Amino acid sequence: MTITDPRAAHRRTGFVPAAPRTGRLRPLGLDEVRITGGFWARRQSVNGERTLAHIGHWLEREGWIRNFELAAAGSLPEGRRGREFSDSEIYKYLEALAWEIGRTGDNDLEAAFRDLVDRVARAQEPDGYLNTNFGRPGQAPRWSDLEWGHELYCLGHLFQAAVARARTRPDADDGLLAIACRAADLLCEVFGDDGIQSVCGHAEIEAGLAELARVTGERRYLRQAELFVTRRGTGTLRPIEWGQQYFQDDIPVRRAAVLRGHAVRANYLAAGAVDVAVDTGDDELLCALVTQWENAVARRTYITGGQGSHHQDEAFGEDWVLPPDRAYSETCASIASIMFSWRLLLACGETRYGDLIERTLYNVVATSPSASGTAFYYANTLHQRSPAAVPDPDTVSMRAESSLRAPWFSVSCCPPNVARTFASLDALVATADAHGVQIHQFASCSIRTRLDNGELVALDVQTDYPRSGSVRLTAARDAAGPWTLSIRIPQWADGAQLVTTTASGEVSATDADPGWVSVCRSFHAGDVVELVLPMRPRLTHPDPRIDGVRGCVAVERGPEVYCLESIDLDLVSNGTVTDVADIRVDATAPLGDHDGRPVVRLVTAAAEPGRGLTWPYAERSLEPAPSASFDVPLIPYHDWAERGPSTMRVWLPVATRPSQADTTQYQDSEAS
Repeated sequence: MTITDPRAAHRRTGFVPAAPRTGRLRPLGLDEVRITGGFWARRQSVNGERTLAHIGHWLEREGWIRNFELAAAGSLPEGRRGREFSDSEIYKYLEALAWEIGRTGDNDLEAAFRDLVDRVARAQEPDGYLNTNFGRPGQAPRWSDLEWGHELYCLGHLFQAAVARARTRPDADDGLLAIACRAADLLCEVFGDDGIQSVCGHAEIEAGLAELARVTGERRYLRQAELFVTRRGTGTLRPIEWGQQYFQDDIPVRRAAVLRGHAVRANYLAAGAVDVAVDTGDDELLCALVTQWENAVARRTYITGGQGSHHQDEAFGEDWVLPPDRAYSETCASIASIMFSWRLLLACGETRYGDLIERTLYNVVATSPSASGTAFYYANTLHQRSPAAVPDPDTVSMRAESSLRAPWFSVSCCPPNVARTFASLDALVATADAHGVQIHQFASCSIRTRLDNGELVALDVQTDYPRSGSVRLTAARDAAGPWTLSIRIPQWADGAQLVTTTASGEVSATDADPGWVSVCRSFHAGDVVELVLPMRPRLTHPDPRIDGVRGCVAVERGPEVYCLESIDLDLVSNGTVTDVADIRVDATAPLGDHDGRPVVRLVTAAAEPGRGLTWPYAERSLEPAPSASFDVPLIPYHDWAERGPSTMRVWLPVATRPSQADTTQYQDSEAS
């Protein structure tokens, strides 16, 4: 094994989760971009102060960390706790700690990180093997259950944790990178060209190996990732009841036209395959992955950016199968989708990838954790039909419960996945190329980076987006020469404007169409570029081929999807209407905007009391006659169920016969 100086790798790549060897754009890491305020800063603060401690507590309490101690003591399998893949949650937790330490330098987290690495290290076998569920007396042999065992999947997360540590603390002597390299060396021997000709049932190892190759300079790791991508889809895994597409093992990656099967697996595989395509110069593979992204977004993605409409196999449905009340939309699938989109963004430089990242961040990833950061959604439904009981904060929940956030799950992949995403979120804000800097996500932040020509770019960004659409970028130093500032204009932002103000007071304004808008100049300290995005609420109509929401509309404002929650309906109607099933939206009435909250006119259409049906079909319309209408405020989908049990809808059925009854105008609850 040959390892280049990790400090040299750090200088090349910065504190970034993904550092392709080539591509249209260069990612800017946590050492170059620092989120300083606003929506995402609050999320990061809660993540660092509450969520990480919460995860550590549950990993200890459930015995998943202790599994490594039992392995080191030679006492397994007796006493082992957790599912076959529980090791991966410790590795994702380590990765989250690494990014947070790199972001904040927290000494307590540093101590916790080193202690945990030491416990993991003692469980590693002399040849590099590391797993607490296989390979010892009384356990199944190594690599004997590639379909379901998750051995390679777990190691993929180990590698990503080691990469995070190597990039944020290249001088650390904790040993995590060496642990990862020993395990990777073993994989190359066991699964190399002449080794086991198979893959892991749960993709993840591909991205982990590719990134480990980038950090260490060890080309064998990239070659092994390439082998896993090439073997996928050749039927190496045993058939199961959901078909081999569940594992993406039905069609070779470069021949597939759309993401399919288990949604997390599909996106992790695609992300790793982009890594392989970029670092090996495989343009054919990259083009295939672009096509898969395009078709999955056009036909198999929810309005929130969520993916996966099947509960039993956590999988994509067929084209247009996107029922809101059966949306699985797993949190981990959305995080994997962001990983896939981000890699395509770096490779191709197109704003559409940033658009999907933004949509998914605000409407799935931000939805999963509670405001306190200590309860989570595993699945993210778009329609809650009945209020649920509040979960016991001291009890492990089933993973698919989505009516209210739960503190922990028997399959708790989502909490540490959210934690590592928030801890590394700064790295999704901006990129650079030979000519300048590109802004992809809008957050108050400071940006300090050097261009290829050595020019130091210093920008300070101020915004309270998405509450308002103003994003103000101020040059913090004089530039030696011209460079280009490019800003993503979301597809929804028709009517955006760009206003530039020089330090001397000259002002100019221009319309900014969706896509890229650029300013090329020799910036001086105090020069301001302000993007003004239209934040008026808008009605969104679904493709008529989506049967589950035909005849419905959704409401969006900026990047956020909104929903109707029964709590607001109850308040506005004075208790006369309490269920979101009893309303229709009057799509002819203009949308209101009350302090940043969209207000819709709803028509009540409750079934007549006592009208029982022995058969729920008839030759005439059974649609109840509208009786009254109310102006009701909606809430951001990511805030739903924060006020207790409720019913909820994202997609609102349109009233076919608008009510002529008097309308109750919405009043602020404090004012009333």
